[in-house]
Amino acid sequence: MQTRAGLPYTDGTMNPRIVECVPNFSEGKDRAVLDAIAAAVRKVEGVELLDVDPGASTNRTVFTFAGEPEPVCEAAFQSAKVAYELIDMRHHQGEHPRFGALDVCPLVPVSGITKDETVTHARGLGERIASELGVPIYFYGEAASTPQRRDLSVIRAGEYEGLPAKLQDPAWKPDFGPAEFVPKYGATAVGVRDFLIAFNVNLNTTSTRRANSVAFDLRERGRVKRIGNPITGEIARDAEGNPEYVPGALKSVRAIGWFIEEYGFAQVSMNLTDLSVTPLHLAFDVACEKAAERGMRVTGSEIVGLVPLGSMLEAGRYFLRKQRRSVGLPDSELIRVAIKSMGLDELGPFDPSERIVEYALGMGSPGRLVSLSVKDFLTTVASESPAPGGGSASALAGALGASLGAMVANLSSHKRGWDERWEEFSDWAERASSASAALLGMVDEDTAALIR
Repeated sequence: MQTRAGLPYTDGTMNPRIVECVPNFSEGKDRAVLDAIAAAVRKVEGVELLDVDPGASTNRTVFTFAGEPEPVCEAAFQSAKVAYELIDMRHHQGEHPRFGALDVCPLVPVSGITKDETVTHARGLGERIASELGVPIYFYGEAASTPQRRDLSVIRAGEYEGLPAKLQDPAWKPDFGPAEFVPKYGATAVGVRDFLIAFNVNLNTTSTRRANSVAFDLRERGRVKRIGNPITGEIARDAEGNPEYVPGALKSVRAIGWFIEEYGFAQVSMNLTDLSVTPLHLAFDVACEKAAERGMRVTGSEIVGLVPLGSMLEAGRYFLRKQRRSVGLPDSELIRVAIKSMGLDELGPFDPSERIVEYALGMGSPGRLVSLSVKDFLTTVASESPAPGGGSASALAGALGASLGAMVANLSSHKRGWDERWEEFSDWAERASSASAALLGMVDEDTAALIR
């Protein structure tokens, strides 16, 4: 169900526990195997399979599914079981580093759940895979058992071919499962990482070199430090002979510049690895600044994959505050502001119902009563049924009152002569809008309670 604005309804109070799982399987060519894995995921109630991205050259497929943590972990286990049965690592060849049939299985907290809670689920998942399938399991990222094991590339060093020797090394004893080589399967790394957004900024240039210059300005690693001429000078090195770097402007950001023939212009392609450090809107704004310093303009942007609802709402509020405008607006309007401000629709429609994680999962869809027209709601209240009754009617009346309060505050926030008070009115509008959304959710909740 969608609102008039074309967005799924949210009541403003819902904060469902959502975890995303992005398992990588060492099979990118055999459709029957991939279909079997997909079927195993779809069979688990409460899990939504969001994407299947096979790669022939890497012989690797990335699945993406999400939902409440318990069913997501169940789906992850069932997919691992299919991989154990159908993928034979003894015959695997591909360009991407790998050491197991289910090579890597990260859990990503999206909303309503902490990173520590997600780690608990990841470790439970890893223990179950190890005990029921009898394979070596390593934990990485936030779930790592030692600092050495945080980095996935370190765990996977030597790949599948190096596993027999690695498993004999006491320093590389698996976190769970046998310290024995399982030739058909290999090993699996289970971890927890932050939600990663692949975010590309469009430039009005065809020059990969110019795009790279902006990427180096932005990314945390920055650019190689040179002695003398910053472009052609000798590379500065530390005491151990390693290149030194001049840090970029944004923490927790990886970036590179490239030319996209399909689009006819260059982009700065960024991976935002920690949204609490560098949120979406900040990455966009700083990219605009750095591009302008080098004589270029940012014309728009694109998000590859899905984005959390919170990131879009935060972006909408950010761009409104820059205008000294009220942020006490419905989610649909905040999202619309974010889309237009960052030009997310430059290359094609940005459909929130498909591109925002919570909406893609169907979270926050309106209840039966809220979906009715005003006339049908009144008819239902007047019927012989005791529900909906006074509680639902009162909740609706309260929601209308709060919405009127939000309207007055929003109008006042940019009234001529009251410019210096815009933030005060914005705060009141935000509180009223939140109250309206909460009360609207109670329209169906009250009736549901009576029926129970």
